[in-house]
Amino acid sequence: MRARPARAPPGRRHTARIDPGGVDRYPTDMNGIPFPDISPEVFSFTLGGFTLALRWYALAYIAGILIGWRIARAAVLRPGLWQGGEAPMDRAMLEAFMTWIILGIILGGRIGYVLFYQPQQYLSDPAAILRVWEGGMSFHGGLAGVVVATLVFCRTQGIALGPTSDMIALGVAPGLFLGRIANFINAELWGRPTDLPWGVIFPGEAAQDCAGALTGLCARHPSQLYEALLEGLVLGALVLFLAFRRGALRRPWLVTGVFSAGYGTARFLVEFVRQPDAQFVAPGNPLGLAFEAGGWGLTMGQALSLPMILAGLGLVLWAARRN
Repeated sequence: MRARPARAPPGRRHTARIDPGGVDRYPTDMNGIPFPDISPEVFSFTLGGFTLALRWYALAYIAGILIGWRIARAAVLRPGLWQGGEAPMDRAMLEAFMTWIILGIILGGRIGYVLFYQPQQYLSDPAAILRVWEGGMSFHGGLAGVVVATLVFCRTQGIALGPTSDMIALGVAPGLFLGRIANFINAELWGRPTDLPWGVIFPGEAAQDCAGALTGLCARHPSQLYEALLEGLVLGALVLFLAFRRGALRRPWLVTGVFSAGYGTARFLVEFVRQPDAQFVAPGNPLGLAFEAGGWGLTMGQALSLPMILAGLGLVLWAARRN
């Protein structure tokens, strides 16, 4: 899940009650749903001149990791789910493994965001890389970090890689769901302008910079909620059903393949209605395509998702034929 810094300064409540023109109400001909008056902070307090705050995005990460751990633990405690009737690790080893996973998520997510989306900005101000509280995490980078952490852990502990990967895939979706909800609360990563009745009028000048808007304020696709539904609820329900009801964990790499292909497909499709990052948008490239040739192209999110789709499908076919 990639988070850009919230579009309102830290500590200020996002509000949809004031439009860019300074009118303290929406026009009567407005199309779309007003953004809810909700703060990106759960709570904040000042101590010794410093303001400390717990943000919904941080809470989403914490809750997502805890839920994922509980799902993995439930699977580990049921050896009958696994090939040969043996889970890839016991409870004690799972606790140690979680430390590696958390480091992989944080380091990989931050480094991935810097490399994929804002390399020039962070090259000009390298110290900003350490300011993770300002936002900026990449799901694809976090995934790469988890892959590296898993490879090292399995190799050093002599654990089978396939079942371990399947165990991880079981617990990712809740974090994706909560993270996308937090993106919505932060009023970030919104979609392209739309006149559909469920379009949301996000606050901020950037969200309201919609060329061609007819009247009133600009409504946009709530693409964060689309992703929460597809990546979190639908994909999460699918992998849990396959693992706990259909015996998918007895076929190493099958759950991993389903998750990888499912996430990649969901992200690829949502990118069609998701507003691209500002650094990719130009007068000759209004769609924000990161890679373009002959009038066709891909956004950065689509380009990063294609390998996941192909790898996932390959793993599904390989697992089905091998077992």
